Amino acid sequence: MSITTLSSRQFNQDASMAKKAAQLGPVIITDRGRPAHVLLTFDEYKKITGGRSKIADLLAMPGIEDVALEIPQLRDLAQPADLS
Repeated sequence: MSITTLSSRQFNQDASMAKKAAQLGPVIITDRGRPAHVLLTFDEYKKITGGRSKIADLLAMPGIEDVALEIPQLRDLAQPADLS
């Protein structure tokens, strides 16, 4: 994995080059010489974030019907209005 560093100006002038560099590793984009952003492929991003699933995918998991879900009933939600 190689790390590429580009200035904001270089990134703006050649975004396709930055995308190609991201295939080989992270691309650090600097603003006034300081790291400001990182460009990654989406697959790499999913690896870093743990590939979080959508709620619909989680609810469709095999065996999910055996999970007990206890939702406590809320009471005393209504309160008298103070009209004074």
